[in-house]
Formats: sequence, C-alpha cells, structure tokens
Amino acid sequence: MAPLLTLAPHRSTTAGLLAGAARDRGLEVVILSRAGIPDRLRGSGGAHYYGGPHFASDVAGPLGVALLEPAEGWLDALPYACTGREIKRVRLSEARREKGPVFVKPPTDKSFPAAVYEDGSALLVPSLQKDPLVQVSDVVTWATEFRLFLLDGEVRTGSQYATFGRLDAAPLEGHQDEAGVRDFARRLTEACGATLPSGVVVDVGRMWGPGGRDTERWAVVEANMAWFSNVYAADPVGALDVVLRAAGPRGQVRAQDARFCRP
Repeated sequence: MAPLLTLAPHRSTTAGLLAGAARDRGLEVVILSRAGIPDRLRGSGGAHYYGGPHFASDVAGPLGVALLEPAEGWLDALPYACTGREIKRVRLSEARREKGPVFVKPPTDKSFPAAVYEDGSALLVPSLQKDPLVQVSDVVTWATEFRLFLLDGEVRTGSQYATFGRLDAAPLEGHQDEAGVRDFARRLTEACGATLPSGVVVDVGRMWGPGGRDTERWAVVEANMAWFSNVYAADPVGALDVVLRAAGPRGQVRAQDARFCRP
C-alpha cells in the first residue's frame, strides 16, 4: 500500500500543517475515528501516525505502526556538560522530601504539569500508580527555548518556542541564535546521538543557572516524541520528514531504532 499519514481525531494546528505538507508530497491523509480503524488500513504496511500517545496505544498495533520515543531516563543520564543542572528520577515519596525550590516533571508523559515547587511537600501528583517515578532537577531560568526536529542527527527544521517561559514562536532559520543552537545541537548529537531514535524532537535553550546571567550556557531542555510534538514556527515539510521516520511501518524500523519502539 502507498504511504499515508493517519491523524488522531483531536485536531490541532500542527496536525493541519503536517497534513498539508503530506498532501503536497502526494501522501493520502486519513483522520482516524474513535469508532475503529477502517479495514483497509489494518496491517496495510504503509501507515504513519501523528497524534496523542493514549489514542496511539489503541491504533498503533492495528495500523502496524512502530512509535519511536526517547528512553525514559535519557535526560537524567546525560552528562552535566549537556544539561547544566543536576537531574534525577526518584519515587514520588522521595521527591516529597526535597528541601527548597525544586523543579518537578513527569519523566516522559504529560500526566501532571511540570512546575517549580517551593519544596517537595507541595507536590501533588494524581497517578494510577501508588508511588510513580518523577523527574527532579535544579531550578534554572530558560532565557530562550528552541524545538529541533532531528533526523539521523541532523536538524531538519526548528523553532524558538519560548522566551523566559512564555510562548514566543519564531523560525530557527534566520534567528539571531541560529548559529548557537546549531553548534550546540551538533556537539550534542556527536556526543550522545546514539542514545536517541533516528527521528526525534529535542528541545534546547540558553539557560541561566542559580548565579543568573553570569552562568549563561546552552543546555538540553528535554527530548520528545516527534509524532506528538508541536511544530510552532518550524517548517512543516522538514518536520514531516522526522514524523514519518518516528511513526512509520513496523517492518521498516531500522536496527538501531528497535530499542526505541514504544511497547
């Protein structure tokens, strides 16, 4: 079957942009229904996917799609030179004993909002698990944050998405920080590229540590699944290249990507 892009029922600006780029490329675009997968798409061998992870859990198998995602412990396993801050994954019960301001987020999913807490005792996390893992890190200031769509370690496209924590989308191409972003991305992928899927989104930024502007440096914010990432002001055509690799036919998964397939 010819390649096609399937979309989750929940529509978004990014889904619309990717759909337009896919149609321009000659791909069929199918908006899936919660009622079930059309018989013609089951095990078609040509499907790709963009949408949320919960819906993906129901449809990836019947579609024959392999979903690539970064390892849950990827960020906290990075060297300090890449993160610029101490990061660890601990049980919620341990995180609640943290003293002083602390930044806490879920390791991979969006099960609760990432936020700075005055101390661990203020941390309330709804979860189906009794004592889930959470990610705890030093409190820092992100002056600017960028989203990079990486394919085989190459930046296919990118976008600034925030300044000082506020949404502020602007294309990476022509940005005053483009050279700095690309240089840091190159150094990151040279050092740690083998620890990521071949199609992935990595967020990076200019960070100020506890010492303020005197501690400014480039650092990794986090890594995300390309098939569930906002493009912001990035080029949809370049982003589509990465999405198609990150969520495509299971039979086409490269050997080096097998360990990154979502169960």
